[in-house]
Amino acid sequence: MELRHLRYFVAVAEELHFGRAAERLFMAQPPLSQQIKQLETEIGVRLFERTNRRVGLTAAGRSFLLDVTAILRRVDEASERAVRASRGESGSLSVAFVGSLSYDVFPDILRTFRDKYPDVELVLNELLGHEQNQALLERKIHIGFSRLPELAPGIVHEVLAKDPLLVAVPTDHPLARHMEIDMDLLKDEPYIQFPQSLLSGYARLIVRLCETRGFSPNVVQKVDAVETAISLVVAGLGLTIVPGVVQNLRRDGVVYRPISEPAPTIDLTMAYLEDESSPILPRFLEIARKALATQGNLQENFEEVQPSAGLKAL
Repeated sequence: MELRHLRYFVAVAEELHFGRAAERLFMAQPPLSQQIKQLETEIGVRLFERTNRRVGLTAAGRSFLLDVTAILRRVDEASERAVRASRGESGSLSVAFVGSLSYDVFPDILRTFRDKYPDVELVLNELLGHEQNQALLERKIHIGFSRLPELAPGIVHEVLAKDPLLVAVPTDHPLARHMEIDMDLLKDEPYIQFPQSLLSGYARLIVRLCETRGFSPNVVQKVDAVETAISLVVAGLGLTIVPGVVQNLRRDGVVYRPISEPAPTIDLTMAYLEDESSPILPRFLEIARKALATQGNLQENFEEVQPSAGLKAL
C-alpha cells in the first residue's frame, strides 16, 4: 500500500464518481478503477458499492476514510514541518553565553529571534569562553557569545563589538571622585577577581593588564558571578574591573570609572564551527548582527579572528 493509493481512495470517496475523481487526479478512469480494486484486494474488504448508476461507500469504506484522512493530514503536516526545518524556521538551537551579556544586547537578540521564529526552541547555556570552545567542538552547542574567547582550529570567532573596561568603585571611595582612573592607582587596592578561575581569558587579561604596569592585583576575594563582584564592591570589600556593559546593572553604592589612556577594550565575539550545518544558525547570526548594528556599537566590517592569531593584544 502506497500513499498514492490512499489519495486515490480519498478522491473517489469524496467525489463518489470514478470519472470526476480521475479528472481531479489528472489520470484516466480505467487505471484509477484498477488501483482501487488492488487496494480492496490488499485490505481484504470492499470499500465501495458500485452499480451502473452510483458509487457509494461501504461501512468498511466509511471507517477507512476517517483513518486515511487523518493519516494524509499527518503526512502533509510532517512534510510542512520538514520544509520549515530545512529553512531554519523550526527545530532547536543551543546558544551559550557569558554572564555579563545579560546586561548587553543579548536579551534583545533572544527576544527578536523568538518573535520571528516561534517554532525554534532556544536552549540557553551560561558558559565561560574556554568552556564554550569545548562545547562547540563536542557539538553540544551551535553558537557561543563571549569576551576574549580561547581561539581554536575549526572555530570561527566573529568580533561584534568592542567594550571598554571600567573600574567599579564604591561611591564613598576616594577614587570615585576621579573622572578616570590610572591603573597605577590600583596597585595597593584590594581587588575582587571574577571569574575566579585563571583559566578564564578575562581573568588572565586583567592580571596581564596589571602586570604591564608593574604590579599584580591584590586579590582579596574570588567570585564567579559579576553580580556578586559588584555586591562586594558596594560592601566596600574592594574594587573590580568589569566590561563597560556591566554599568547597565544599576546598583546603589557603586560607580564606574574609565581607565586612563591607553584605555583597554575587550571584544564581544560570537563563535561557531566552520562546518556547522544547522539551517537555523544563519538566521540567528543575521538577527545578532542586526541587533548590534542597531545598537550602534558594531564594527564597520565584521572581523573574523583566525585560530592562529592568539589572544588580542591590549
